[in-house]
Amino acid sequence: MSKLAKLLLFALAIVLAVLASISGYKVGKQAVYPVAYGDYIVKYANQYGLDPFLVMGVIKQESNFVPDASSDYAHGLMQLTPETAEWNAEEMGLVDYDYIDPETSINIGCHYLKYLIDHYGNIDTALAAYNGGMGHVNSWLDDAQYSSDGVALDYIPFSETRAYVEKVNNYWEHYRDLYG
Repeated sequence: MSKLAKLLLFALAIVLAVLASISGYKVGKQAVYPVAYGDYIVKYANQYGLDPFLVMGVIKQESNFVPDASSDYAHGLMQLTPETAEWNAEEMGLVDYDYIDPETSINIGCHYLKYLIDHYGNIDTALAAYNGGMGHVNSWLDDAQYSSDGVALDYIPFSETRAYVEKVNNYWEHYRDLYG
């Protein structure tokens, strides 16, 4: 085998190794950032004018795509409380619903997320309200210690909510990079 042929084979082996590494990296990242119920996410994100990758980020943080996930008082993929589900269902005209059902959870959760984004005009503020509640966020926005403009939060005093907003934004970016 000529020197040139050996060099070309070596170069090809390096290129294939790099491609395999990149491919393996992406497959590994997809295992860390799963997506389930993608059809429902896209359907309801589009219906409410949301970025589906943002919705994926919220679901990843809320339930890690476990449909029957439960915390102290919230349930389902989008971890809705009974009161939040009921209020949104009334606004949406839903009468007989199961807010823990994956499709319904995504529908109601997207409706609520869109409501919060429209209400606050700022995605991070809306995410803080999704996690920490509108009452807390409203009081933080009224306090110059936490918000300099009454729209964005310069500082979120609840560490859980502060971490929530950071994690959802991080997941949103990863989902957009992986699947966008």
